[in-house]
Amino acid sequence: MRFSLELPTSRVDQPEAFVSVGAITEVTRAARAAGFAAVNVTDHPAPDAGWLDHGGHHALDPFVALGVAAAADPEVLVHTNVYIAAYRNPFLGAKSVHSLHVLSGGRLVLGVAAGYLGPEFAALGVEVEGRGALLDEALAVLDAVCGGADVAWESGRARARGVRFRPVPPSGRPPVWVGGNSPAARRRAARYEGWAPFHTAGFARTSRTTAIESVEDLAAAIAEVRALAAEASGRREGFDVCWSAARASDPDASADERCAHLVELEGIGVTWTTVRLEAPDRPALLEEIERFGREVIAEVGGET
Repeated sequence: MRFSLELPTSRVDQPEAFVSVGAITEVTRAARAAGFAAVNVTDHPAPDAGWLDHGGHHALDPFVALGVAAAADPEVLVHTNVYIAAYRNPFLGAKSVHSLHVLSGGRLVLGVAAGYLGPEFAALGVEVEGRGALLDEALAVLDAVCGGADVAWESGRARARGVRFRPVPPSGRPPVWVGGNSPAARRRAARYEGWAPFHTAGFARTSRTTAIESVEDLAAAIAEVRALAAEASGRREGFDVCWSAARASDPDASADERCAHLVELEGIGVTWTTVRLEAPDRPALLEEIERFGREVIAEVGGET
C-alpha cells in the first residue's frame, strides 16, 4: 500500500503556518522522509459561505499548490484529490493538467470527480445536471492533446480547429483515478487507471452519491469495479484503488489499530490511502508526519 498526504492548505486560520510556499515545501519534504509516496490537494475555486460555515473548507488552486510541492522534492508524486474538470473549459483545464505533468517530469496523478456542490457550479456558470458529460469531455480532450496530435473538437462548450499542445508528455496524459461512489463513477473509473471512492459516513444523500459505510460495502464495490475494469477495452495496464481511510488518520486510534485497519483494507484491494493529519501548528504537524511514518507506514510496508 502507498500513502498520499493531504497538504494543510485548507488551514486558512493560520496562513503563515500552513498556507505558504515555505509551508508546502517543508510539509512535502517531511512527507517524503516519512515514507509518503504523494501529497495531495483538492479543488474548490468558488466555495460558498453556507458550505464553508457548515464544515466546508477553502482550497488553493490545485495546480499552483502542487507545482510548489513538485519543486520541493524531486521524487514526490503530486495528486489532485480531487479535480473537478467540469468547472473549466476542457482545453483550459487540459492546459493546467498538461503544464503540471510536464514540469513535474510526469509525476502527476490526476484524481477527478464530477462534483456535487450546486452553489459552486452556479458561481462558475456551469449547469450541475450536466457535470458527468462535461467530465467525460474533459478527459477525452486531455487524452487527445497529451497524445501530441492536432485536435479538432466540437461540442456545446468548445469549438476547436487544430489545437496543438507542446511539449508532448513522454508517457502521454497522467494516470486518471476517478472519484465517487455512484454507478456512473464506477463505470467511468473502470475505463481509466484507478477508482477513488469515499466513506459517506451517513452523508450519502447530502453528497448525492451511493453509500459506502463499511469495509464490507467497500470490498463488494471494489470487486465490482475491478470486474468492470477487466472487461474494459483499450485501457492501460494496472488499476489502483485509493481510499480516504479516516481510521488511519484518527488521532484517537492507536498505531496498532491504524495498522490493523490498513492491513484489512489492503486485503480487500485498496492500493493507496489518503491521510489527513491535524495539528495546532506546523512544528506539531511535522512531528505527526514523522510519527505516522515511523508507527504506521514503516509497519505496514508502504512503498515509496
